[in-house]
Amino acid sequence: MDIGNDTTPDGFILLGFSDHPRLERILFVAVSIFYMITLVGNITIIFLAHTDSHLHTPMYFFLTQLSFLDLCFTTSCTPQMLVNLWGPDKTISYLGCAAQLYIFLGLGAAECVLLLVMAFDRYVAVCRPLHYAVIMHPKLCQKLVFSVWMSGIFGTLVHSPTTMKIPFCHHHQVDDFVCEVPALIRLACGDTHINELQISVIGSIFLMIPLLLILVSYGHIAKAVFTIQSKEGRSKAFRTCSSHLMVVFLFYCSVTAVYIQPRSHFSQKGGKFLTLFYTVITPTLNPLIYTLRNKDVKGALKRLFGKDRMGREGLRA
Repeated sequence: MDIGNDTTPDGFILLGFSDHPRLERILFVAVSIFYMITLVGNITIIFLAHTDSHLHTPMYFFLTQLSFLDLCFTTSCTPQMLVNLWGPDKTISYLGCAAQLYIFLGLGAAECVLLLVMAFDRYVAVCRPLHYAVIMHPKLCQKLVFSVWMSGIFGTLVHSPTTMKIPFCHHHQVDDFVCEVPALIRLACGDTHINELQISVIGSIFLMIPLLLILVSYGHIAKAVFTIQSKEGRSKAFRTCSSHLMVVFLFYCSVTAVYIQPRSHFSQKGGKFLTLFYTVITPTLNPLIYTLRNKDVKGALKRLFGKDRMGREGLRA
């Protein structure tokens, strides 16, 4: 094996599951279906939140941001992944890989912070219900969303340039579907201690600290729920928070497993499936979780289809 390095390669080869062509065809069909559901589900939530006046609240304002993030996040890598799975061409240009990495990291960091913001919104709704409208006023919501996007830009500008400057081995074979940090670090033929230290620092800022704060907020929420006297009130509070908590669990578990130990044996062998999970499956599950477990969204869907049905009946009349 050529152990030389080239800091500015022309491109990379995304290996994926190239040694299992039958599995790749199965995954192509599965990823295509999940991607279509992701597009339909998240676009539907964004449309409903903007058109239905019942959903003009901070909670659904943040939910539309999550749906938009998920759309961008999965679109930044899924089309390339489908090309990779379908045919023999596994190549991606250096600039294409860099662009994918910048977008991938930026949106991932932004989602970590957005999930924290959504946890804060749920904390105020359950623990400070009488002051909710005063605290979560539109200007604060806009500032929080602005901080979400700025944190994503900060995260990717700090991490992506140093990753793309790694001394890569001449074979340029990335053992993954996408150009993400752990896979690129494994491709290095030089010292990567600085990059691994950077992953630890960035991981602490965008993964561990937000997750800790989310858990603390839900600890306070749990205490507040148990003090609610009525069964209906407790049930409503639980429904309000359970969907968000499920989304947090799905996203953080898979991302943390990949990024905490990028050179570990588990990360190398199981990382591809985890990559599929948080880039394809999680963005698909998020809108399903919020629609299937949320009476407000289901009500908005009924009102939407009810209007369409009445409109068609009016035209027939």
